[in-house]
Amino acid sequence: MTESTKLPPEMSPSHYIERVNLETGEVIDREILPKQLLVSHHRDYHIVDVQARRFMSRLMKETGDEDLVRQRMKKVRAMGHKTAEMVAKALRRKDPQEISKALFGLKEKEYFFRYKKHPATREEIDALLEELQEQAATKLAAISQDGKLPLRVLLTGGTGFVGQEIIWQAANDPDIAEMVVLIRPKEIRDRKTKEVIEVHTPARRGEDLLKRLWLDTPELSAKFRFIAGDVEKPNLGISDEDLEGLRATLTHVIHCAASVAFDDPYEASFSANVMGTLNALEFSHRLQSAPDSPFIAHLGIETSYIHGRQVNNVAREDDMVFPRNFYNNYYELTKAMASIETERYILSKKLRVTQLCPAIVIGEYRAGNNRGDTKVVNAPVNVFGRAHQTLKQPKGKSNWVERSKGTMIAKMACVFPGDPSAEINLIPVDWVVAGIIAGLKKPKAVGRRVHLATDNRLRSQEIKEIVGEELGVDVKLADPTLHRNVTLPALGTVLKKLKQERIANALEKLGAIFGSYSEWGQPIHEVGRDVSILGLPEQRPNSRYAFRMLTRHNRYVQDFGQVRDLDEISRREKVWWDLCHELEEETGGPVGAISADEFRRHLAERMDLEAFERKTG
Repeated sequence: MTESTKLPPEMSPSHYIERVNLETGEVIDREILPKQLLVSHHRDYHIVDVQARRFMSRLMKETGDEDLVRQRMKKVRAMGHKTAEMVAKALRRKDPQEISKALFGLKEKEYFFRYKKHPATREEIDALLEELQEQAATKLAAISQDGKLPLRVLLTGGTGFVGQEIIWQAANDPDIAEMVVLIRPKEIRDRKTKEVIEVHTPARRGEDLLKRLWLDTPELSAKFRFIAGDVEKPNLGISDEDLEGLRATLTHVIHCAASVAFDDPYEASFSANVMGTLNALEFSHRLQSAPDSPFIAHLGIETSYIHGRQVNNVAREDDMVFPRNFYNNYYELTKAMASIETERYILSKKLRVTQLCPAIVIGEYRAGNNRGDTKVVNAPVNVFGRAHQTLKQPKGKSNWVERSKGTMIAKMACVFPGDPSAEINLIPVDWVVAGIIAGLKKPKAVGRRVHLATDNRLRSQEIKEIVGEELGVDVKLADPTLHRNVTLPALGTVLKKLKQERIANALEKLGAIFGSYSEWGQPIHEVGRDVSILGLPEQRPNSRYAFRMLTRHNRYVQDFGQVRDLDEISRREKVWWDLCHELEEETGGPVGAISADEFRRHLAERMDLEAFERKTG
C-alpha cells in the first residue's frame, strides 16, 4: 500500500489528529496523509533551506545559545518573506508565497496539527486516575503474603532486547512468582531451498532463551512459562486452553512488543505498534473485567520520543501535544498513536494502565552487555570499528590498489551526521527495566506516563571523542542537513560504483536514523516520576560511562557485530560480565570510569582475546 492509496479509516492519521486553520481556529475537514506529519515533508527540498540550516548550526557551535540561534532564524525567515513580497510586487505576481518558495524554500502553513482530545475535563480525569490508583492499591494489598507480592505477569516481546532484560531481572525478583512469556513458534528453513526443516516450539525457544540468559538452573527456570501467541491477533493469539488459566491468575500484563525499525513504512509501523497495542489493551481489559479477577494493572512500554521534535518546549510527562516540528519517522508517530489509544482505554474503559517511556536504550550499565543487539547506537559504532579494522589491515594481505581502495572506503564510512552540540538521550537497559519492574508494584504509577530517560545527555562531540579513545577511529562530524542532502547521496553513488552496496546501504540507514537525532535542538525530556513515583535512585546513570562500555562491548565481545551466534555471544558476555564485576570491585567505581588506556592494560593482563577466555596463572 502506498501513501497515494486511501487508508482504512482506523489506520488514517485523521483518526487521531486534526488540521486546524491558524486564523479562524476551525477544523479543516481534509484527509491527513502520514507523510505530512514527518519532518522530512516540511524541509530539505531547497538549496537555500539546506544552507540556512548549516549556517544556524555553525552559529550554535560558536555561541552555544539556542535562543539566539532561533531568534536569528526567525529574522532570516522574515527577511526572506519580505524580499519575496518585494519581488512579487515588482513582477506583478499576486501570490508572494510562490516567489518565497521558489527563491528561498520558505513555506508558510495556513494551518497546524493537533491531537484530538478526550472530552473529559482535567478535574474529571484527575478524579478517575485517583480512583484507578486506589483500585490498584486494594488489589495489590489483597495478594500480599508475609510482605511478599506473588505477582504473575504476562510478557509480550520477551525475545527482544528490553524483553530479555525484563526476564533476567524478573528471575531475581522475589515478588514475581511467575512470568508467562508470549512467543511465536520459529520456522527453521534450509538456506538454499528455503524449505521448512524444523519448527522450534515456544517451549523450545524459551528453554534456549533461558540458557542464553544464564537462567537455566531448575530454581530460576521454574518461574517462567512460554506459550504460543501473536500480539497482532485478537486475544494475542493465545489458545482458549491457555486463556482460561491466565484469566484466573494473571496480576499484570507487560506489553513490550513493538517494531523499532525507524525506516519501516507507515503501514508496517502502524500494524506492529498501534494494532499490537490495541490487542494487548483489549486483552488486559478482559482480564480486568472478569469476575473475581486478580488483575492489577497493564504496563505499556512506549518511548519518550512519542513527543517528536519539541525543540522549543520540554516534553512533559503528563501531557502529549502534536510536535510543532513534527516527527522524525513513522516509528515515533505510530508509538504516539499507540499512547493515545492507551489514554482512551484509561479514560473511556477505566483500564488500569501505566505508561513507561524509555529514551534510546543501550546495553546495561556495568558491562554494556546487549545480548547480540546490533541496532540503533550499536550500528554506527560497528561501522566505525569495521572501517578501522580495514585501515589497520596488514599490507601483505592485498596489493596497493586494493589497499588504497579499502582505505578510501574506510574513511568514507567514518563520517557521523551530527552537530557537535546535539544532545542524544541514551539510557542503559538495566535502568529502564528496573523502572518497569518497579512499576508492577507502584499503584501511584497507574494512569501516569513516566519517562525512563536521563538528565545527563551525551553530545555528538563526546561520542566522537569516546570513539576515538576506545576504538582509535577518527570520526568526522558532518553537518546533518548537508550530509543528508548532499554528502550521503554522493557517497552512496561512489560506493556503489566501487561495488560496495552493503556499506552504501549501511551508511544510508545510519543517515536515516541519526540524520535527525543528531541535529542541534533535540527535545528535552522531563524526568522526575522515575524517582518520585517508581522509587528509582535520584542519581541516574552516567551517559558517558554507559556509552564507553557500549563501545568496549561492541569491540571486544561482538567484534563489531561480526560475532553473530547467540550462544557464543552469551558465553562471551558471561566472561565479560565477570571481568567487569572484578574490576568494579577492585576500583570501587563503574568500569566506564576507567580510562581507555588503563582498561586496555587490564584486558592485556587478564584476557586471551583471541579465544575470549580469562588467562590463568
